Amino acid sequence: MSGQQQRGLRRGDTLVLASHNAGKLAEFSSLLSGYGIKVVSAATLNLPEPDETADSFAGNAEIKALAAARAANLPALADDSGFCVRALNGDPGIFSARWAGPEKDFPAVMRRIHDLMGDSPDRGAWFISVLCLAWPDGRTETFEGRIDGQVVWPPRGEHGHGYDPIFAPDGSSQTFAEMSDAQKNAVSHRAIAFRLFRDGCLQPS
Repeated sequence: MSGQQQRGLRRGDTLVLASHNAGKLAEFSSLLSGYGIKVVSAATLNLPEPDETADSFAGNAEIKALAAARAANLPALADDSGFCVRALNGDPGIFSARWAGPEKDFPAVMRRIHDLMGDSPDRGAWFISVLCLAWPDGRTETFEGRIDGQVVWPPRGEHGHGYDPIFAPDGSSQTFAEMSDAQKNAVSHRAIAFRLFRDGCLQPS
């Protein structure tokens, strides 16, 4: 499990993104575009989605990455991320995707969060992203990024995905969904985790 024992990805390698989320595939394809890494999704390879039974972002990311790496016999990268609201004691947290239901109805779940918060003066919230790189032989390495901000209402913006329309990072008047991909990728929780992953696992371009 030690990062000192991992071998990095090289230009020309194929990396499985252990996700069936088209938004994440687009985001990671953009982030990896300059490194000569071919990214294929678990959905493209028809890989099953494992049950996320861990009680942490890191644990769930490792479950997904290992399942994809072993099934495809390729290195796999998984992201487990979530939206955490301080007034809701950190919920939805690791259950962020499940709160949206099987139909991924994010407009409905954003309304639910708004209703649950009620008149709370505490609008604090944060996104966490944990990336796990796994190899078919079972080796893994994890990288965590976090960004703090505020819940806004009503939702704003047409870009991004998930809870992006109701989150404005500290220091910005824009929600993630109002930002361009380049703007979001410069500051997001996933971008922070990605930079750590890049520094530890990608060959210099």
